[in-house]
Amino acid sequence: MALGDNRIRIGILGASGYTGAELIRILARHPAADIRLLSAERSAGKDVDAVFPHLSGLDLPKLIHIDDADWSTLDLVFCALPHGTTQEVVAALPDHLKIVDLSADFRLHDLAAYETWYGHAHKAPDLQVEAVYGLTEVKRDTIRDARLCANPGCYPTAAQLPLIPLLEAGLIEAKDIIIDAKSGVSGAGRAAKEASLFAEVSEGIHAYGVASHRHSPEIEQGLSEAAGHPVTVTFTPHLVPMNRGILASIYVRLAEGETAAELRRVLAERYAEEPFVSVLPLGAVPATRHVRGSNHCLIGVVADRVTGRAILISAIDNLVKGASGQAVQNMNLMTDLPETLGLEQPALFP
Repeated sequence: MALGDNRIRIGILGASGYTGAELIRILARHPAADIRLLSAERSAGKDVDAVFPHLSGLDLPKLIHIDDADWSTLDLVFCALPHGTTQEVVAALPDHLKIVDLSADFRLHDLAAYETWYGHAHKAPDLQVEAVYGLTEVKRDTIRDARLCANPGCYPTAAQLPLIPLLEAGLIEAKDIIIDAKSGVSGAGRAAKEASLFAEVSEGIHAYGVASHRHSPEIEQGLSEAAGHPVTVTFTPHLVPMNRGILASIYVRLAEGETAAELRRVLAERYAEEPFVSVLPLGAVPATRHVRGSNHCLIGVVADRVTGRAILISAIDNLVKGASGQAVQNMNLMTDLPETLGLEQPALFP
């Protein structure tokens, strides 16, 4: 890959959303990143700090319309565009660009499943064949050689990291898996929506997308690959009155003769060398405040009082490990950089 001034020349499409802002925050201090292009259709022509005052003082290009982009000045593009709009944009990008897509447009391998869940035919089926799913700790080797990386969703990241090793090892039954997950309001995006108003979300909690959330097939795709046969789950997301974070409580049935202690041992062994995944002592429970602002995932394992069952609890920051941080982690792999580069910041506490 050609590097400008020995740094990766980067464009961020959709830079005025929450994930775009997080990409800028992380990459602005990334020693190998050179942000050359920022697109934002409604804010084109503005300085970044006019949209995000917390990013003031950084040497950043003005926001532009995507039609005005000069792709020849870039090596890699992050697409932080709304679902359903990215396929045509990515299909029109020149072949020399590496791409990390943060939308859901290239996550599902099955084109028929995509059409069912997203309500329209896939607009770049040839590219879908090329896309590599970017759950870093699971797909690291294929991500390294990818041109197009489909960055996972936030809920699927929180659910798959604890479940995949256990399904691969046959320690839990590949049925009756219940994923009860809570997300901060930033998970709904930055666009003005009635359901995201302060008065609608404060002082309460509510379920949404019940039995119909689009992350369900993405979760099941990864778990089915791990188990070697189709797996279905019961997945219910909830919105809680906090800015960021995901906490997933996952209920599993143990395989015959297995224990929660063995689940914890296998997870700890699997992630022992992983810089961004930590497994807590048996019975310890993570919280979203333990990962806020970081690229970390914390996993807890608890023995259920019901014989033959266990509870897995995972915590991530939905905007970092669940989106922009994992995207930078994948960028590092795709450009032969140390995987942790630019992502070393510990969680913000309190």
